[in-house]
Amino acid sequence: MITTIAEIGQAHDGSLGMLHAYIDAVAKTGMTAIKFQTHIAEAESSIYEPFRVKFSKQDTTRFEYWKRMEFTQEQWIDIGNHCKEVGLTFMSSPFSNSAVDILENAGVEIYKVGSGEVNNFLLLKKIITTGKPIIISSGMSSLSELDETVSFLKKHNATFSILQCTTSYPTLPEQYGLNVIAELKERYGVPVGFSDHSAKIATGIAAVALGAQILEFHVVFSKEQFGPDVASSLTIEEAKEMVASVNDITIALEHPIDKTNNEAFDTLKNIFEKSLAVNKSLPKGYVLTFDDLEAKKPKGYGILASQFETILGKKINKDLKQWDFLTEDDID
Repeated sequence: MITTIAEIGQAHDGSLGMLHAYIDAVAKTGMTAIKFQTHIAEAESSIYEPFRVKFSKQDTTRFEYWKRMEFTQEQWIDIGNHCKEVGLTFMSSPFSNSAVDILENAGVEIYKVGSGEVNNFLLLKKIITTGKPIIISSGMSSLSELDETVSFLKKHNATFSILQCTTSYPTLPEQYGLNVIAELKERYGVPVGFSDHSAKIATGIAAVALGAQILEFHVVFSKEQFGPDVASSLTIEEAKEMVASVNDITIALEHPIDKTNNEAFDTLKNIFEKSLAVNKSLPKGYVLTFDDLEAKKPKGYGILASQFETILGKKINKDLKQWDFLTEDDID
């Protein structure tokens, strides 16, 4: 089945209790993985970093916000253990080399590289040395920039996949870039997925139908919550519906239908398809016209309805009552 990833991001707003509540909620949706972001303010940011969206009423700088999003090493170990206890793959996006060390100690299973870190080869090299699978988000990267990153990953024998992503929150339909899924597959020959910020169920379903093998999307308990990604998130209930839908689509894609062979429908065809009949009483010797004919179920009791043109202008050799089937034996 497709890999479905619940991106928690900063939806916990720095609350460890809220984060653990998300783990339990996501585990009930059928998703395969849950992803966090691992921030160490001093290692990744500075007081000069601007807010992407000035959403916070309590943080005067972006640096202060990242500081409030931090968890300790022991807390991350508990987070990782909780994920595994409920059957979720434990993923996170580190934003510094120091964050990688914390995640390694916590037993992270897959690393996600956010759009802003794709050309951070220092961080990539640190992640590669762990030997863990890597998922790259292509959100802010051109194909030429992705070429460089892919070349770096391959040079260091990394196991990786790529997500089509548009760094816009929420993403509008004209920004989805669903066409890029096939382009990335052909260009790089690695598993390709879709990182969604549209806050719509239909987007992920379309991505999977177009070949995405990985689907990542933000989740929140309520769209009335506080945080920078709420507007681009699905609720837990929407996520549950999304997972059921994309799993159905995946099964459909794994079972292509052979339209050159319809033997399985022979019984139904005999029930639903029709035979020719006359729509009025006709005397022997009557010359049949289009206006004399009707098609009635079932198939096999008269000339096939598809063959009506072969009997136009021909005489019948006996009297026929209204609604009698018309057979070859009735035609001169």
